[in-house]
Formats: sequence, C-alpha cells, structure tokens
Amino acid sequence: MPKVAVLSTGGTIAMGAKRSAGGVAPSLTAEQLIAAVPELERAARIEAFQICNLPSTHLSLSEMLLLRAKILELEAEGFDGVAITQGTDTIEETSWFLDLVCPAQIGLVVTGAMRNPTQPGADGPANLLASVRVAASDSVRNAGALVVLNDQIHAARFVQKMHASNAGAFASPTCGPFGWLSEGVPVLPFQLARTTHVELPENPKTPRVSVIKPGLGEDGVLIDAALSSGCEGIVLEASGGGHVSAAIADAAERAARKVPVVLSSRTRAGNVLTGTYGFEGSEMDLLSRGLISSGVLDALKSRISLMLSLMAGYSPETLRKRFEELGAG
Repeated sequence: MPKVAVLSTGGTIAMGAKRSAGGVAPSLTAEQLIAAVPELERAARIEAFQICNLPSTHLSLSEMLLLRAKILELEAEGFDGVAITQGTDTIEETSWFLDLVCPAQIGLVVTGAMRNPTQPGADGPANLLASVRVAASDSVRNAGALVVLNDQIHAARFVQKMHASNAGAFASPTCGPFGWLSEGVPVLPFQLARTTHVELPENPKTPRVSVIKPGLGEDGVLIDAALSSGCEGIVLEASGGGHVSAAIADAAERAARKVPVVLSSRTRAGNVLTGTYGFEGSEMDLLSRGLISSGVLDALKSRISLMLSLMAGYSPETLRKRFEELGAG
C-alpha cells in the first residue's frame, strides 16, 4: 500500500472552533483531520505532520520553505506522496511556489476546503481523501504540484480561485483541469511537462514585488510610488491582451529602466498578446519599452515567478528567458 504524508498548515479545512468574538479560526490538527476521514486507511498508509496552523493569507516564505524541506525529507524516507492542507485563499500561489522550488518526484498535492467543519456539507474530508488518493497514484510521479478540490485535479501553473465561497470555486480557465476522480479513482488523461525548478540560496531574502492593476482613467502614480518605496519588481496587470493608458505606459517604462516589470492580463485566461495591437499602451508598445511578457501566467503566478527569479539572482537576460519558458505553458 502506498505511503502518504498529510502536512497540515491550517486554513478553513482546519477551522473547527468559533471564537468568542465570532467567526471561526484554525484549530484542528493534522491528526484530527485524518481521524475525521476513516476511509483514508484504505487509500494509503498515512502519517500526519503539523507544519503550522494559520489562515493561508498569513503564510510566508518561512512556512513555504519549511514545506519544501519536509517534502524532500519525506521523499528520502520513502514516502510515495504528500497531501498538503491549507486555506484556499492562496492555494493558487503556494502550489505554484512549490511547483517552482521543490524538485521532489513523489506525488505532491495541495488541497483545502470552502466550507469549514462547523457548516453543513463541509467539503474538507472529501477533498482530503481525494488528495491522498491522487498523491498515492503512480500517474502523478514527477508531475509537480497539483491542486485537488471538488474531485478535480488541477496543475498548479493554471489553477485559479474563481469564487469567494462556492464549493466549486477552483478552475483552470486557460486549459481546464489536468484530471478528475471517478468513483474515487484518479483519471489523468493528459501528460504534464514538469516545470524546471529554481535553485535558491540559503536563507534567501524575500524581495518586494507588487502587483499593480490600473483601472479606467488612472495615471501612473501607483507605479511611481511602488518604485520610490523600494519595490524590486512590478507585475502590471493590464486589461485585455496587455493594454494600458498612455500615462500608465510612461510610468511602466520609467519603472522598467530600474526594476523588472512583468506584463500580465487581468482577464486571467489566455496569453498576453505580443504582436496584434500597436497603439500607445498596447502590448507591442509596452514590450518595446522593456516590459516582460508573462505569457499564460496570471498576475499572482507572475509575482511568485518574479520573486523567485530575483531570489535566485537571475541576470536580466536569464530572467527574461525564464518568463519565456514559464509563460509558454
């Protein structure tokens, strides 16, 4: 029987107690999450590990690097897979982070819940069981980080949280899910090319990278402010295929002379265009001013990619080539 580790970090799936001030907060341990799903013992030999117990918006680089180290340790000990439980608010970022930094070849799945355990129809137990089944599957060896919720299997590079509270909140709008579960069995009809991982130095410093999403009629003051406050990189979440106003384009060019500026689309699906529109502030204009295309990556994943590239000390040319690779899908 496969051996799978459950690594708990908190989140809605672990929110089992209401606070005196109202609302729920993380309280359940990894052991308690496993005890609530007796079917797990028929899916794999399970061991539980508590990494932290936080809302996912409180997770930092420290927790992510602890996860990376633990996953590699478990792989060396002979585990077949890991299922990480966390809050859903940042799963699209944390899973992509792990996909980029963790070279482990065992099953690597991230999951959570949209309904906490105090609510009717809590989805955490079903998501945990599905995730363990996927992590234990030979089909996901060396596939990188996957996200499993609502019986769907998503690749970390494409998955997005598309709804604030619906149980079916997660989707991969650019290409659809990587697979699904049918009667508890993972169905994986596609082959996923592994992302080349980033080698990080010891005790890396987290660079300041901001996502700026200009609306109609805005000027470039936020870009200038980000730069003057010490920002080391910017992701410009432009409209459509990568379009902004003339004022935003001028500010983006000023920033790109000093720090990397990545161009993404606020539509969050499809590619940033490269050669269709030629007006001032179009994708062709912005790329000619030194911005870097994110390709298929949305702004949140572009930010993680840029942060890691800066942490790895990539030269400007290497960084640009890295985004060409990652943005190709």
